[in-house]
Amino acid sequence: MTMSDPNLSLGSYSPADTALFTPTEEHEMLRAMVAEFTSDHVEPQAEEFDEKECLNVPLFRQLGELGLLGITIPAEDGGAGMDTVAAVIAHEELSKSDPGFCLAYLAHSMLFVNNFYYCSNEEQRGRYLDKVLSGEWIGGMAMTEPGHGTDVVGMQTTAVRQGDNYILNGTKTYITNGPEGHVFLVYAKTDNHISAFVVDRDCTGFSSSHHIPKMGMRGSSMSELIFDDCVVPAANLLGNEGEGLTHMMRNLEIERLTLAAMSTGIAERCLDVMVKYGAEREAFGSPINRFGQIQRYIADSFAMTQAARCLIYQVARNVGPDIRNRVGSDAAKLFAGPVGKVVADNAMQVMGGAGYCREYPLERLLRDAKLIEIGGGTLESHQKNLTKDLSRLFAG
Repeated sequence: MTMSDPNLSLGSYSPADTALFTPTEEHEMLRAMVAEFTSDHVEPQAEEFDEKECLNVPLFRQLGELGLLGITIPAEDGGAGMDTVAAVIAHEELSKSDPGFCLAYLAHSMLFVNNFYYCSNEEQRGRYLDKVLSGEWIGGMAMTEPGHGTDVVGMQTTAVRQGDNYILNGTKTYITNGPEGHVFLVYAKTDNHISAFVVDRDCTGFSSSHHIPKMGMRGSSMSELIFDDCVVPAANLLGNEGEGLTHMMRNLEIERLTLAAMSTGIAERCLDVMVKYGAEREAFGSPINRFGQIQRYIADSFAMTQAARCLIYQVARNVGPDIRNRVGSDAAKLFAGPVGKVVADNAMQVMGGAGYCREYPLERLLRDAKLIEIGGGTLESHQKNLTKDLSRLFAG
């Protein structure tokens, strides 16, 4: 395979990648399946749903048919029975075509399904799991509030026990899948401790706002979720009162890794576009990839993308339901989070006016990439966490 091969994928340029990026035959088959689905079904609709600013729900439900909505759920309970590396692969491949669509997938499969499964009981799984694994019901997670984002412990949404129910009051905002969602994992305070609940759209007192317009990630939608004396059965409490923060912190690790993988997926697609353009476009009688400045953009982009991928996949091997790795997941998201945006911007510089126009996907990918520096924890929050954790480790 040569650099001029139109089928070249720069994200997997070398056979040596196999052991790290696709460690088993099962992972290799997964990557091939998601890549084919992305090329055949996700790519053709990406621009249309970016313009519509909503989720392609029928396409989303096809992810359920492929078994991707329960990728980390044990096979005996209807999932794919795969690991964090598999989740990273799926998000990386989907983001090469439509990061917005992938964000809806992440909110459902990671923020709801994975989180719900590992803090729920058999009765709760019996009521909800089949519906969310198939895609019949779309899920999401509600943590952020109008006055509290990274400062989760300051949240104001409350849950008060009244007989066989909890009464929830408060507002969550910037909730991905809010407009289309049927069921949400909601964090609220019970006696000043954070607890987690399953709230479905049929609960009295629950509503969602209109779609919130966004800069990017428009292939998914978001809204506020409003709880106005919302009646939630006590049977929908996940675990015990006060355990919500534990559930949240555990799930943030896989969320951050899959968000980081979305960034490298964006970067890989932009690399493919800029390398091919650099070889084909001529100026002053030569292909522009012979000019030093263009070479710098291409080479630096490739190096940072590969470095980010190596960190993400190495950390992913050491994250799971019973394996905590906050240092690794924070580091991966901190380092890889900006890579998609930087490489998209580099690609636009290489392509000039052509890259700025919508004939190419770069302007959409650049808009999409910014979210990854914010969602799942800002870059500043990762810096704070890492400094705190490393100081504790080395001081001890």
